[in-house]
Amino acid sequence: MKILIVEDEPGIASFLKQGLEEESYIVQVAFDGFQGLEMALSNNYDLILLDWMLPGMNGLEVCSRYREINKQTPVIFLTAKDTVNDTISGLKSGANDYIKKPFHFEELLERIRVQLRPVSGDHELFTLGDIVLNISTHQVRRGNREIQLTQKEFALLEYLLRHKGEVCRRSRIIESVWDIHFDYSTSVIDVFMNSLRKKLGLTKNEEYIQTIRGIGYIAKEI
Repeated sequence: MKILIVEDEPGIASFLKQGLEEESYIVQVAFDGFQGLEMALSNNYDLILLDWMLPGMNGLEVCSRYREINKQTPVIFLTAKDTVNDTISGLKSGANDYIKKPFHFEELLERIRVQLRPVSGDHELFTLGDIVLNISTHQVRRGNREIQLTQKEFALLEYLLRHKGEVCRRSRIIESVWDIHFDYSTSVIDVFMNSLRKKLGLTKNEEYIQTIRGIGYIAKEI
């Protein structure tokens, strides 16, 4: 997933970039409104984080102009402007969400996940090689064979396939598949991952699900 940050404060931009990259997002930064609009229109981003008070062209105008061309990519305002009228103006300009500074990074991450979440009815099938996961029927098949998974094994595989090609950190897997306050020091993920690989019949030569030592896992096509 690729995110554009349009923020003129270097400290804030650096903090956001580092935090999002640690979550396996690809991040680019623009430091003024003109540069932000140019980058937004000339690249394919999955989401844009946009400050309001920018040099050159303010965020409100950037969002409005961007929406004339692109009406799909989510835009989230991150701004110190905090009145109700400001929020309304930001949303009317075409933003999908509005977060007031200062904010908690975990809240921002969740807002981003909400915007990037597939719309109900979309992306019901996820594939990895000849493995097919069907969300609507809650079935997993490999070739002509149906794979019987437990609820947690299914949720684990679904998480990996939703983030196919991305490094999935162990902490994020635990927060998404298990309770958010689960003990991070346990080897529960390894136990379930070994069981999942065995049930899928993955051999050593079929590295569809790879371990990134000390970090987590990645599901990728061979």
